[in-house]
Amino acid sequence: FSRERLALPASVGDASALRFVACGRPLPGHEVRIVGAEGRELGERIEGRLEFRGPSATRGYWRNPEQTARLLRDGWLDSGDRAYRAEGDVYLTGRVKDIVIRGGRNLYPQEIEEAVGAVDGIRKGCVAAFGSADRGSGTERLVVLAEVPAQRLRNAAGLAALRDAVGRAIVGAIGEPADAIVLVPPHTVLKTSSGKVRRSACRERYERGDLAPAAASARLQYLRLAGAALSQRLRSAARRLGRLAFGLRAALLFWLLAPPFWLLCVLMPTPAAAWRVAHCGARALLRGARVPLAVRGLEQLPADRPAVLVCNHASYIDGLVLVAALPQPCSFVAKQELAGQWIAGSFLRRLGTLFVERVDRRRSVEDAQQLAAAVAQGRSLLVFPEGGFRPEPGLLPFHLGAFAAAVEAGALVVPLALRGTRKLLAYPSWWARPAALSVRIGSPLPLARRDDGFGAAVRLRDAARAHALRELAGTQDGQQC
Repeated sequence: FSRERLALPASVGDASALRFVACGRPLPGHEVRIVGAEGRELGERIEGRLEFRGPSATRGYWRNPEQTARLLRDGWLDSGDRAYRAEGDVYLTGRVKDIVIRGGRNLYPQEIEEAVGAVDGIRKGCVAAFGSADRGSGTERLVVLAEVPAQRLRNAAGLAALRDAVGRAIVGAIGEPADAIVLVPPHTVLKTSSGKVRRSACRERYERGDLAPAAASARLQYLRLAGAALSQRLRSAARRLGRLAFGLRAALLFWLLAPPFWLLCVLMPTPAAAWRVAHCGARALLRGARVPLAVRGLEQLPADRPAVLVCNHASYIDGLVLVAALPQPCSFVAKQELAGQWIAGSFLRRLGTLFVERVDRRRSVEDAQQLAAAVAQGRSLLVFPEGGFRPEPGLLPFHLGAFAAAVEAGALVVPLALRGTRKLLAYPSWWARPAALSVRIGSPLPLARRDDGFGAAVRLRDAARAHALRELAGTQDGQQC
């Protein structure tokens, strides 16, 4: 098999037989073939590269035409496996990149690793066999990397005997010796998260000269592990200190700036003047706290007519961020409970906020009419149609009130998407964390016909929510992808 690629059935009890698992037959709609080096299909029980095609085959690599060209040939996908067929079943024999080719013979690492792992004194499952290019002969050198328990590392004579035992096991398994046997401390053989040996990564370390003999490298291995752990702890502590410093700076700036700007706002003669003061204060706070704010799409805001601006809601700081982002005055639409608060209520009333009822259905209808009347008077509204927020990412259902008011008043609806506030000030915490903020203003939605009533409001609501979903997809503020 290893010299002629021919999988002949072994006799019963043959101790030198190779064993491969039958993987069954192709699923309906799929085709499998085994091809040789020239790309021609091979016959029964002849090993080669496994190619397949069918509905589950990938179309290629993302934005990598060179790799895709190597992967696909005339519609057939190269699986990267070697295999043979027998009586309709497919037998996988190994990954192409793992097989060692030495002197025209294919050597299979699994067989070697199993034999070495059975040697007393070698950690079972912690052996890697791989090929390393030999430029002189044009073939590959067989290298076997095997882990030794820590208590055996200091016994040089014992290690020499163990290396001899490993050599005999390799000859017994494949009929010829390895070119190099490297005994190493525990946790040197690299593995995937699922426990598979990473032969290519082990080869890279070996060829870089990164693997010292076991007796010499045990203490170095412990020092490396300790250094890595210490480095990780120091980085983690630095991140915590950075977050603490950021939160302290943000809190200090807020309590320094909020009182004077609150007083200036409530003393302003008009909501428009109060908005301009609040806009300057909010931007000063974000700049001082070193919170970047990117605003895109300001040109989408109608300059000659009022509009209903609708935005997702993720944090208590959303209102402040929108005041910092929007230079032109708007009237917030807020829950009725805030009107009774002295500090927040005074500030919101001075900005021209409209307070609405969220629980009483009869009052909510009256509030919708109030919103429509405000728009008809020329006031642009700023609404959080979710009506609230929760700690988990994702959009809540949008309420219809703002959209019904826009239909009634014949006003444009402009969708906004606010990103980053959930990370900056995550509910229910009041401790700020570093985050980058952005406000993305979408194109105004098509003007709805007033005589369409409820149906028009539903379509506007669905279109605004779809805009938010697109803009927030995969972020901490939106849907998880």
